[in-house]
Amino acid sequence: MFSLFAEKIAKTFTRFQIDWVVFASALTLISFGLVTMNAFSGDNFYYEKQLIWAFVSISIFFVASFIDWGFLKRTQSVMVVYGVVCFLLVLLFSVSAIKGAKGWFNFGLFSVQPADIAKLSLILVLSKYFSKRHVEIAHWRHIIVSGIYACILFILIALQPDFGGAAIIFCIWFGMALVSGISKKHLIALGFIGVALFGILWNFGFKDYQKARVRNFIEPMSDIRGSGYNVYQSTIAVGSGGLWGKGIGYGTQSRLKFLPEYQTDFIFAAFVEEWGVVGTLILFGVFGILIYRITSVGVRGGSNFEILFGFGLATLFTSHFIINAGMNIGILPVTGITFPFMSYGGSHLVTSFFALGILNSMQKRMRYVHREQVHNELVGVGYERE
Repeated sequence: MFSLFAEKIAKTFTRFQIDWVVFASALTLISFGLVTMNAFSGDNFYYEKQLIWAFVSISIFFVASFIDWGFLKRTQSVMVVYGVVCFLLVLLFSVSAIKGAKGWFNFGLFSVQPADIAKLSLILVLSKYFSKRHVEIAHWRHIIVSGIYACILFILIALQPDFGGAAIIFCIWFGMALVSGISKKHLIALGFIGVALFGILWNFGFKDYQKARVRNFIEPMSDIRGSGYNVYQSTIAVGSGGLWGKGIGYGTQSRLKFLPEYQTDFIFAAFVEEWGVVGTLILFGVFGILIYRITSVGVRGGSNFEILFGFGLATLFTSHFIINAGMNIGILPVTGITFPFMSYGGSHLVTSFFALGILNSMQKRMRYVHREQVHNELVGVGYERE
């Protein structure tokens, strides 16, 4: 009786054609974030609001999974998306600053951060650009053109100023350029050029106050009473977690508000304090499963576009993961980068689930492409991939 019921449920899930490994991994990460937020204070403002965003994001994931996103393979479509995102980023300069940055459109009940959408738009643009030029990808012009797409977004986001978001833009471009097969020699040469330009600006272009900002950005721990206070408290929280953690709701650094921005930038530190090394290993394992599954779907893509999109998405999440965890343990600068699926905020959560929905839709329709290929081979009809 039970086996028949289980088989019926399995058939129902199969009919939806949802990648349940990806969905379950992302949902687990959301749950970790919600549990950590819920442990802080009596009013539970962040927990309750994030719970709403979680339901909205999950709904968007399922809706996006049932839409055919094949039109994104057309140049006109991705350029329209890219153009709209650039327009929104320019429009941000006319809004009021929030915490010293002009990164959000405030609509009263909620705010929207276009930088999150910009990251997804860059993945789409580069997936389209590199997918059509894989044969001649080693040429300099493709580094330059793809770099221009990334550089425009990089500059617009950095001027907000949002150095963390700009860093993610660079990571997406660099990661997708490597995967697409761009010459390593060219990338190394660009690296040397970038270092040389920074050296020139440092010695002849930057003012003293600008140099001071860069030093504080790179070495926040050098001023633990000022710019380094947040990361100093974060390292205390991480170190005090021990092997098993202090228990859910018993993190002193977070509950007593010694750890600022515990719901966004430093939620990883708050999680580690309460869950310890064991919980952190579980967290890393869940995130690893998510990234592995995303790249696996990408590798099986029906065309170069799907393959590059999958790897671009994996690069996006991995970059967020590494930078956020790194700044929480004091080895990377504090940049305001969110921890994927865990940090408080609607924009990054909605965008992330929307991107996973697009990937799931591509995977679902990829099966149809392969079935058609087999059918055409059996009946002797020529088949050509997109």
